[in-house]
Amino acid sequence: MTDFPTRRLRRLRGTPALRRLVAEHDLTPRRLVLPVFVKEGIATAQPIATMPGVSQHPLDGLAALVDEAVAAGIGGIMLFGVPEHRDAVGSGATDPAGILNRAITVAAAAARGRITVQADLCLDEFTDHGHCGVLADDGSIDNDATLEVYARMAVAQARAGADILGLSGMMDGQIAACRAALDADGRTDIVLLAYSAKYASAFYGPFRDAVESTLTGDRRTYQLDAANGREGVQEALADIDEGADIVMVKPAGTSLDVLARVSDLSAVPVWAYQVSGEYALIEHAAASGLIDRDRAIGESLIAIRRAGAEAILTYWAIEVAGWLRAGRDLT
Repeated sequence: MTDFPTRRLRRLRGTPALRRLVAEHDLTPRRLVLPVFVKEGIATAQPIATMPGVSQHPLDGLAALVDEAVAAGIGGIMLFGVPEHRDAVGSGATDPAGILNRAITVAAAAARGRITVQADLCLDEFTDHGHCGVLADDGSIDNDATLEVYARMAVAQARAGADILGLSGMMDGQIAACRAALDADGRTDIVLLAYSAKYASAFYGPFRDAVESTLTGDRRTYQLDAANGREGVQEALADIDEGADIVMVKPAGTSLDVLARVSDLSAVPVWAYQVSGEYALIEHAAASGLIDRDRAIGESLIAIRRAGAEAILTYWAIEVAGWLRAGRDLT
């Protein structure tokens, strides 16, 4: 008599209904955050060639986009500013009339508490050299001088109406510096999202088109080396010690191991950013007929969720939220 297997794990995969019932991880619209680029001096949305389906938005169109995000049921929007003018110290970032601070005010007024308004807190979009900090005389990044600017940015963004500040510059001590500045300004309510494990990555390329980056060289002296996993975990734990309310791993798809380790150890929520290059790879491969677009999107997001992300920044946030509301399976 033939010996048959006593455990048949395939039983639980037999139908879509069974697969849904026993799925270990799922996704809901509230776990998705949409990155939004707001460009100064344009009247209509400008498509970004390297990111099909993504545009730079005019300030006048931002309220309508917020309403769309609210209707989709997503958890928030993360605002990035694209200024007309830049200088060595990124003065537009701290100017209340700067494009990002104005965008925060418009978005907050439109949101009316129905969705979180998040703001990127970094200098790269505002400096003429494209780096995330202030340069020292020798051309290196002056960490502590940069912290002074970040502290002023934090106060400016809080006063503009942001709920969550996304500290993405990877300067040592940035969480502590911004927390101290906010507390001194009486803004103990502001949530700090630390881009803790942010790796120096080739997958940021399309984003730099989106913000019209002027960067020459690279950011390897302050962003993490892709070879280092433990260091990413240390960065997250250090940010938590400094007062971060949320920590993030980026890029999501190439850092799933770090994301899982941070998730296991963190006492605060853990998020991940599915970055522009990850988005563009799927969109361009699908346009060439190489992969099933929708399934690839769903699979990539579930993998990030499975690794431990409690929320995901993704350029597909509104589209995928629509799928989820319609009851579509992501995989």
